[in-house]
Amino acid sequence: MVDRAPDLPTPAVRRQLRLADGLTQRQLADALQVKPLTILRWESGQTAPRQPWRDAYARLLQRLAEKHPAAAVEEPTGER
Repeated sequence: MVDRAPDLPTPAVRRQLRLADGLTQRQLADALQVKPLTILRWESGQTAPRQPWRDAYARLLQRLAEKHPAAAVEEPTGER
């Protein structure tokens, strides 16, 4: 079997994970070799990452979720 990348968390959780690790959008963009605006769009839900960045981003977020499990949980919006 081919090692498949994990599913992506919601855009809000993507941001929470990045912040929990103390990373800026620029640092994350540099690591993935994309523009900081791309990270902003992924974290706001404006766009979704395409291959090959999707797999790399998903694996990075999975490692951050393992490191910061509390940040991997969707925060309630307060709306009912």
